[in-house]
Amino acid sequence: MRKIQEMGIDPWGGRFDGHIPIGQIRAREDEIVVEPAGDCETGQPPQQHGPPVRAAGRIVRQRPSGKVIWADIRDWTGTIQVMIGKKQVGEENFALGKCFDLGDIIGVDGELNRTRRGELTIFAEDLHFLSKALATPPEKHSGLTDPELRQRMRYLDLIHTEGVLDRFLNRTKIVQSIRNTLGGENFVEVEGPTLHAIAGGAAAKPFATHHNALDMPLVLRIALELHLKRLLVGGIERVYELGRVYRNEGISPRHNPEFTMLEVYQAYGDYRAMMDLTEKLIVEAIRATGQEFVLPWGETQVDFTPPFARKTYDELLAEHTGVAPDDEAAMKAVAEQIGLDTAGKHPDVVKNEVFEAKVEDALEGPVFVYDYPASICPLTKRKADNPAVAERFELFIQGMELANAYTELNDPDLQEELFSRQLDGLAEEDSMAKMDHDFIRALRHGMPPAGGLGIGIDRLVMLLTNSPSIREVILFPLLRQEAE
Repeated sequence: MRKIQEMGIDPWGGRFDGHIPIGQIRAREDEIVVEPAGDCETGQPPQQHGPPVRAAGRIVRQRPSGKVIWADIRDWTGTIQVMIGKKQVGEENFALGKCFDLGDIIGVDGELNRTRRGELTIFAEDLHFLSKALATPPEKHSGLTDPELRQRMRYLDLIHTEGVLDRFLNRTKIVQSIRNTLGGENFVEVEGPTLHAIAGGAAAKPFATHHNALDMPLVLRIALELHLKRLLVGGIERVYELGRVYRNEGISPRHNPEFTMLEVYQAYGDYRAMMDLTEKLIVEAIRATGQEFVLPWGETQVDFTPPFARKTYDELLAEHTGVAPDDEAAMKAVAEQIGLDTAGKHPDVVKNEVFEAKVEDALEGPVFVYDYPASICPLTKRKADNPAVAERFELFIQGMELANAYTELNDPDLQEELFSRQLDGLAEEDSMAKMDHDFIRALRHGMPPAGGLGIGIDRLVMLLTNSPSIREVILFPLLRQEAE
């Protein structure tokens, strides 16, 4: 760095206009044309001439060789080789080139051409120093293999681990595709509050905080649902939010304390309309990443070719247990056989625990599982011809729940009754033992019949990028505090 400063060059660079992404530079390879003669001293094969280009990127590899420096530079669209020849760039630029370190960010003007071996290369004519790297990059083969280190130092992971940058760029494409698809269906995006007085919309333990000015306890939201439904009451007939929610629970390959959730509500729809919408969102997201519908998942593959399979909850339960779902004694026996505690539990709770233990992990999918027991779905409208069944579905792929949707309950009296039943027995100090009375009040002003949908965005990205852990698709997952 001192040598660069002594040359009168700012080691921290500045504005650098006119450069084009390396991916676009590589796409100009067909502009290289045959000319009558060439100069062998440049390292180029004779009789080739290419377009002038300007690039900027980080040095990820370099190989000094006498009067020539070979370097690979990378930006977020790709990597390309640069040849810095003393004869071509001049004494001053070549002296600058000899100061380059791995990790430095440089700019280069030159001719796009191929080497004698046919490698696409920028043959430098002028160099620009844009930023100095003072820390030593990780060793190529063993320096950044620990998963926690990669997540803690995500900036190095993005630079040096193959495929990581592309994965997160694909995440952006997936999220943008979701917004585009919903916009095309006339849904509007809103932003609800992240600080709630009452943890509502899901059964989960919240993070508690305190508002000093108002001197009141608050929690970070555990779901988006109840505020979005208020907007349905207010007349926003197609509404969604794509945002962070927070649950003070465990960490696993499929769970992170903060995660990204999509919730969508459509007036005058139902859970079948949400099935159609869910399928469209996923299909369009796959198209946005430029992939085929059959995607790798670990050592297997998932076929996302529409239409997705649709099977009832009871149909799958019977298929995987061999007993009739309405046979309470037989279902209890199955539960006890697999080690589940059934004492004092409602038959539908026992049945659902059996479903989670015996069915969910076996679902390869994508498969819509629909028509759940009504008693375990307090926010869901019942089927008109069978009040014991709720109009709800969950989408499973490779044993992982990806989406959850309802025909929404809009009867305020029934909603209040079900909330009371759900909260019964919880300790008064429990942060979830509070009813959102304002939500009930909103329902009394009339909420249109509606379909509602929730999709875990992180899990969707996992599946579409073949990432086995949710921590591999969240840029900065929560980690234990680093020891000083």
